[in-house]
Amino acid sequence: MKRAFKTEIMLTDTQRQKLNQTIGTCRYVYNLYVATAQNHYKETGSHLSGYDFSKWLNNVYVKEKDIWIKDVSSKAVKQAIMNGDRAFKNFFKGLAKFPRFKKKKDQHVKAYFPKNNKTDLLVERHRIKVPTLGWVRLKEYGYIPYDAVVKSCTISQKADRYYISVLCEMASRQAEHLPEMNGIGVDVGLKQFAVCSHHRDYENINKTSKIKKLEKRMKRQQRKLSRSYEQNKNRKRGEFCAKNRQKQILRLQKLHARLTNIRKEYVRFVVNQLVKAKPAYITIEDLNVKGMMKNRHLAKAITQQNFFYFKEYLLVKCIEYGIELRQVSRFYPSSKLCSCCGAKKSNLSLSERTFVCDECGIEIDRDFNASLNLKYATEYKVLT
Repeated sequence: MKRAFKTEIMLTDTQRQKLNQTIGTCRYVYNLYVATAQNHYKETGSHLSGYDFSKWLNNVYVKEKDIWIKDVSSKAVKQAIMNGDRAFKNFFKGLAKFPRFKKKKDQHVKAYFPKNNKTDLLVERHRIKVPTLGWVRLKEYGYIPYDAVVKSCTISQKADRYYISVLCEMASRQAEHLPEMNGIGVDVGLKQFAVCSHHRDYENINKTSKIKKLEKRMKRQQRKLSRSYEQNKNRKRGEFCAKNRQKQILRLQKLHARLTNIRKEYVRFVVNQLVKAKPAYITIEDLNVKGMMKNRHLAKAITQQNFFYFKEYLLVKCIEYGIELRQVSRFYPSSKLCSCCGAKKSNLSLSERTFVCDECGIEIDRDFNASLNLKYATEYKVLT
């Protein structure tokens, strides 16, 4: 099976300059392809493939204007063109929105380095050999396995830090998995992140004091940045210091990155706890997150819970350990069914946190009742 490992890297000044140049070139080529493909479609009515654009870029455009494009890795530039080509194809298929230009401040562009020679992407305890960059030091020692076959790597930049994602081929762990229980039903929500049928509850980390303090600090820094824009709106270009504004933007980026890392790490912790229980199957619900986001009072709280990331990471771990992942329909009334007698309570409101059955009279927590119904659901779709 293929598995990716992502960790932070420590670059020298020369490597940092070379990598910034590569990322900047990839962003420039991607935006150039998007603009050229738009004009080509308006004139001819057909899509400009990435292969045709690459030939025009190397044979015509580089010789006329920008020779510095060939100063960086050609594979990284080629991958940036293919990313733009894939974005247009997904748009024509109706899978994504229209491709937009990449901005430098968003830091969404990554540098791709494949393994061309046997000496490329060699992994040691504290370093990895990246094409055109040489040996790069890893911040976390021993995180990338030595015995794995490395296929490619991608280097990204976020909040003045650099991360490397390595794609490796490894042996599957399915033979190590021995089920210890029948199954687990997992009900995710806003009051608590997850309530499981085996009497394990995971709190909403966004309600903790640590997250609230970071959000309060982020709001204060955001207001400071906003005042900087307002004060310099009517000034001339040379009358204000752009370096101070860049420092403030970097402070905000670090706070955003820290909050994102804390939330995603908590999701990974919950998923690992579910997998370590060694169930025969795990049942989740297909949530309509896009429809839930239309409620402006709950949109922010729903976004912070990372429901989509929870589902994707749980799917990866279930495939890795050979656990069957089941998903019931979004119209399955998991909260309105009685887990004891099966009676349905249609008039259950969202404010009722305790489920009281009208038929058998059982009183049970609403979320725990939903997790039991998910565990014993008979109509589901297997995702693994």
